[in-house]
Amino acid sequence: MSSRAKKKDGRQKWGFKESILTFIPGNKVYSTMRSRNARRGMLFILPFIIGFLVFMVKPMVDSMVMSFSSVKLLPGQGYEKTFVALNNYQYAFGVDPYYNQYLVEEISRMAINGIATVVLSFVIAVILNQNFKGRTLARAIFFLPVILSSGVLPGIEKQNEFYDMMASVAESVSNSGVNISAALQDLLSVSGVGSGVFSVLFDMIDAIYDIVMASGIQIIVFLSGLQAISPSLYEAADVEGCTAWEAFWKITFPMVSPLLLVNTIYTIIDFFMKNDNRVMERINEVMYKDFNFGAASAMSWIYFGVAILFIAISSFIISKGVHYYED
Repeated sequence: MSSRAKKKDGRQKWGFKESILTFIPGNKVYSTMRSRNARRGMLFILPFIIGFLVFMVKPMVDSMVMSFSSVKLLPGQGYEKTFVALNNYQYAFGVDPYYNQYLVEEISRMAINGIATVVLSFVIAVILNQNFKGRTLARAIFFLPVILSSGVLPGIEKQNEFYDMMASVAESVSNSGVNISAALQDLLSVSGVGSGVFSVLFDMIDAIYDIVMASGIQIIVFLSGLQAISPSLYEAADVEGCTAWEAFWKITFPMVSPLLLVNTIYTIIDFFMKNDNRVMERINEVMYKDFNFGAASAMSWIYFGVAILFIAISSFIISKGVHYYED
């Protein structure tokens, strides 16, 4: 068996035991490069872990308890909880008139926009990694959505009179029957082109604003991975007569593939936490307008479970094509 095959075989056997041995000195796993990188990474996320344990664990436990309880507010005394088993979850799935509908719609939108965001950010990162005049300015421009979407732009969108005027004009044009994407979709359907595929494509086009606004961090992550690739690999490939297209699939994509998994998970989490998410809006309505804290907690945990499920499925699928060049 070649050394490369042994490394691959050893990597496949890396599990919970090896993860524990990573932090225990005096064993073979502790001294590997992968373990050293894992310990360095743990130092970077240690502040988050401490903050999570101090500030987040108790609210999550209280929320879980509320999801199985009927919560009644007591003026001046806090609240009183009464155990109701799965009644709140039954309410979320079978009684609430909007929750299931919004959940399905947002999951579909997440699947489409998530794929488009990761693909677009990777393409832009590859372009920005090339040598051309004004490259620094171009990188700054593509990172602007991260700054704008951090709180400034949402406030402008909700309070700016010019934005309200433009939104009303767009709504008037839409109500007038002039819908370019719908007209093109109908034209392609009549011509015999598959309507299902183009329906997804035009949904992406309609959501291009949201996709671009959500791609800033992913571009930076992909760009950092591209810059970490040694130029000697491309020089050797060029000497061997490798074309640019072959170099992309044999060198660039495999070397950046671990970041594909990172960006996919980040994109899913970012989408599920967006302010304009209709599921989140419905949960806030149930909590702050109906004062049904038990049902709102159950809806939140269902939503959290769906997010975890999507992350697990995406990780399982993408990890099959991830290539590691460590150890």
